[in-house]
Amino acid sequence: MSAAGEALTVSEDKQILPVATGRETWIWLRRELRSRTAALSATILVGVVAAGAAVLPVYVLGVLVDRIIDGSPSSVIITVALVLGAAALVGGAATGWSNYLIGRLGALMLADLRETGVNRALTLPSTTVERVGRGDLLSRVSTDVATIAKAVTDVFPTMFSALMLAALTLVSMLGLDWRLALAGAVSIPFYLLALRWYLPRSAPRYAQERRVIAERSQVLMESMLGAPTVHAYHAHTVHQDGIEDASARVRDISIGVFTFFTRFVGRINRAEFIGLSVILVAGYWLVQHGSVTVGQTTAAALLFHRLFGPISMLLFTVDEAQDAGASLARLVGLVSIPQPPAVEHPSRAPRDTALDLTDLEFSYDGEHPVLHRVTVRVEPGQRVALVGSTGAGKSTVAGIAAGVLTPQHGSVRIGGTPLADLTPEQRRKHVAIISQDVHVFAGTLADDLRLAKPDATDAEVLAALDTVGAGDWVAALEDGVQTVVGEGGHELTSAQAQQLALARLLLLDPAVAILDEATAEAGSLGARDLERAAAAVTEGRTTLVVAHRLTQAATADRIVVMAHGDIIEEGTHAELISAQGRYAQLWRAWAAHHTDAERTDA
Repeated sequence: MSAAGEALTVSEDKQILPVATGRETWIWLRRELRSRTAALSATILVGVVAAGAAVLPVYVLGVLVDRIIDGSPSSVIITVALVLGAAALVGGAATGWSNYLIGRLGALMLADLRETGVNRALTLPSTTVERVGRGDLLSRVSTDVATIAKAVTDVFPTMFSALMLAALTLVSMLGLDWRLALAGAVSIPFYLLALRWYLPRSAPRYAQERRVIAERSQVLMESMLGAPTVHAYHAHTVHQDGIEDASARVRDISIGVFTFFTRFVGRINRAEFIGLSVILVAGYWLVQHGSVTVGQTTAAALLFHRLFGPISMLLFTVDEAQDAGASLARLVGLVSIPQPPAVEHPSRAPRDTALDLTDLEFSYDGEHPVLHRVTVRVEPGQRVALVGSTGAGKSTVAGIAAGVLTPQHGSVRIGGTPLADLTPEQRRKHVAIISQDVHVFAGTLADDLRLAKPDATDAEVLAALDTVGAGDWVAALEDGVQTVVGEGGHELTSAQAQQLALARLLLLDPAVAILDEATAEAGSLGARDLERAAAAVTEGRTTLVVAHRLTQAATADRIVVMAHGDIIEEGTHAELISAQGRYAQLWRAWAAHHTDAERTDA
């Protein structure tokens, strides 16, 4: 098993998606940089020019000191001024260009990683998403991406410039006099000791900070998505306490990280003090013995002092860099999750539209099975309804039929062709699922429908809306099908959103339709309208319906009754009522809670 696979196994046990190790992250980073050799070379070259222009004035000042001591004419100042002016112009332009190049290089790498991460998130098995929770997944493709993006635009250009400047400063000190450079090198062991103390301890702290932020996101999301339940059970205090606890953990860890960082800064300041002191003492002694000039000593001291700036920049950005590194490891961990194995033989189109579910066994956690050898066949053009109490396994069967879930045992075939053998485009063409939870995408209503058929004409869009009974309310909108819906737009009711989903299904025109409680608004007029709409869009289409409302099951060609993951009855509505079994009990319970008028209308 690969490292990513091992990470996935361990992480799933901990209810978290895999996080790449430091080695795996560096491998990814090196691979990305190697693929952009030209851009990387240009960035380094411009960075060296910028650093050289910044170091040159200090070197020239050292020469000026010696010229003044030697009694050189005042005209030397003009030469020095010209050199300083040219260095300032070149340095300013090169620094700006360098920042642009490093930012652009990082942005391109992040864009590719973000696209890969979002694509991988969209293809994750729903069982994995259910196990780890949406909070961890969404924090990776949102919060973690934002953290890296900030580092790419603000932190990495600063760090790159600081590294270039520090490296060139050290080379310049060596060019002045090796003994002065050696004096400055006395500080290196103290820098290394500080880094050796800090780096191994800081990385786990930043990783922990990202993890608790993801946990906070999970708590917030659960509370938001479950707001109706929270209100219904007056559980506001419990959820508020959970949010406060999660936020307190983030606060405490963040404070601890910052406190740890300040201790590191103190150790670096000590190294700087030692290095500058040794240079001044050594320089004084060497000048006294005529080994170096005052200008050389001055330049060496200024160059070493100049290092304080780059080192400070590195220090004050290292926490953000560590934070970005932790986020990068989480994203690399996401994209490293192995894809499902590719089909080895060429895909083939189904011969017909029959849906066969054979010997299905499924478990969400690998320990507690929710389906036991379930077999269902839906003939071409037939509508089959799945009914049963909550937890019977109906939605699981629907998810497997649609390819959303993968059974541990058994097969799904459309027209005799295994569903797993179909290409994504073939699968999209042959099977579609609509659940009770429908997302309305931000944009115009017409664009929302054209997600199913991008080349749909306005006439086709309006016809689909009329078929599902949405024509009247859409026409009443100020901008009709051009009305902006979704986040920030016109708010749709749950029934209207379901009508849009059914209209999408009609435009998509799949061979097999799966309706997972797509009309489950029990007791509402909207639900009866949705039932009529669902019947219209599935007319003559192979359809598997998870029926929350038994009136919908009653109109199906065949009814399959489930309980505890098993099929216990099959037949038509009339046959099952006559059998006086489980379905008859469910029908009587339904009838007791719904009026005759409602059943007739439905």
